[in-house]
Amino acid sequence: MVRAGAVGAHLPASGLDIFGDLKKMNKRQLYYQVLNFAMIVSSALMIWKGLIVLTGSESPIVVVLSGSMEPAFHRGDLLFLTNFREDPIRAGEIVVFKVEGRDIPIVHRVIKVHEKDNGDIKFLTKGDNNEVDDRGLYKEGQNWLEKKDVVGRARG
Repeated sequence: MVRAGAVGAHLPASGLDIFGDLKKMNKRQLYYQVLNFAMIVSSALMIWKGLIVLTGSESPIVVVLSGSMEPAFHRGDLLFLTNFREDPIRAGEIVVFKVEGRDIPIVHRVIKVHEKDNGDIKFLTKGDNNEVDDRGLYKEGQNWLEKKDVVGRARG
């Protein structure tokens, strides 16, 4: 006869008894685990910084957060960005830009480009799934974006 209280009585209270496992390790094993973890974290940071240098973008990989670019991009899609300053911005390109006063970058398509004689470029953006352009998203009094506002251009 098996009593209900006796089943699983030898198991720890939590499925992951991390602190108990740490207490059972000797110092050498613990140092090895900490060193392993530090190597993984530092490798990830080096890869991220390397991507920043290679792509010229402060954020080489971004996630699409809204449905404003559907059907081209859906919420949750990952975009690989580059931002080489010498490449001109053209109408039809998909750019990721930051607006003063907003923390989250926006992914939209360039619909108009104005290039001055001195080489300065201003452009207007719009989400593919939006009815109107992005002037309502820009900071007050701003009607055009400039290259300094661009975080990167979608490449994949």
